[in-house]
Amino acid sequence: MRYHFDIILNSIIMSTKNKKEIVYNGLLINGFTALLMWVLIMALSIYLIVIGGNAENGFLITGGVILAILDFIGLIGFFTLEPNEAIVMIFFGNYKGTFTQHGFYWINPFVSRKRLTLRARNLDVEPIKVNDKEGNPILIGMVIVWKLKDTYKAMFEIDAQSITGAQGTASMRMNAFEKYVRIQSDAALREVAGHYAYDDNKDTTDDDSELTLRSGGNEINDLLIEKLNERLEFAGIEVQEARINYLTYAPEIAAVMLRRQQATAVIAAREKIVEGAVSMVKLALNKLSDENIELDEDKRAAMVSNLLVVLCADESAQPVINTGTLNH
Repeated sequence: MRYHFDIILNSIIMSTKNKKEIVYNGLLINGFTALLMWVLIMALSIYLIVIGGNAENGFLITGGVILAILDFIGLIGFFTLEPNEAIVMIFFGNYKGTFTQHGFYWINPFVSRKRLTLRARNLDVEPIKVNDKEGNPILIGMVIVWKLKDTYKAMFEIDAQSITGAQGTASMRMNAFEKYVRIQSDAALREVAGHYAYDDNKDTTDDDSELTLRSGGNEINDLLIEKLNERLEFAGIEVQEARINYLTYAPEIAAVMLRRQQATAVIAAREKIVEGAVSMVKLALNKLSDENIELDEDKRAAMVSNLLVVLCADESAQPVINTGTLNH
C-alpha cells in the first residue's frame, strides 16, 4: 500500500514539474494584413446590404449583416505588444502558450489574452524587526530587483487572479505579483537575519572573525538572493539582485549597544596608545644605553613612569621642575 502511495505521489510531483511555459504557435496574423482583410470584408458586407436592399433580396441583406457582425467581432482580435512584454494565450480555459514577439498582430478573438511585463522591477522592502543570532532585536530592510521568468507559473501556480480579477490589467497583475514577492521577501530576510549576529562584539583581534550582518557584505547579499530564488522559483519569479539597505539595532537596545560599541572603541584605542608608549620608552632607554648614560634603578623607574604618564595621558602634561634630587 505504501509503495503504491509513493508512486502516485511521485507522479503528481513529476506532472507539476512538467508544467512550464511554452511558445504560442497557434493562428496569428500580421496586424496590418489582417486589418486590410477586415476592411475588405466590411466593404463587402456594405455592398451586399446595399445591393440586397435595391433588389429587395433578403438573402443578400442577411449575408451582408452576418459579415458585418463577424467583422466587428474580428476587430477584437487586434493587439499590440511592446518589447519585454508577454501575452498568455488561453482558449476556453486551456493554456495555449505565451507570445513575446513585439509588434502589431491579429489573433482569434475568442482566445483570452493575459498581458504581463517581463521588465525588471524594484522593490524596497520596509525595515522589519527580527532577532539576530544572539537574540538581539534589530531593524533590517533590503531592496531587490526582480522579474518574471516563467509566465505559466506566474499565472497558474499562485492565486494572483483572485486579487486582480479575471479581466485585470497588466499593471494590476504585476502589483499582485509584487505583493507576493514582498511577503516572501520578508520571510527570506527573517531567515537570513536569524543565522547571523548584527556585529562581532567579541573581544578578539583575530582576522578570521565570525561573519556578521554588518560586515558580511556581498556574502550576505548572495545568500539573500539564493534564499529568495528558492522561495520564488515556484511562482516563476527570479530575483536578480538583493542588497541590505537598512540595518540598525531596535530602539529599545540601541542606546545600550551604542555605549558598548563606544567602550570597545575606547579600549582598542587605549591598547594602541599603551603599545606605542611602551615602544617609545624602550627606544629612549636603548638610546641612553647607546650614549653610555648610566641610570640607577630609581632614576630609570622614575623616567619610565614619567614617560608613560606623558604619552598615555588624555591631556597635555604640566612640567614640574625638580630643584632637588630624586631622593627628596
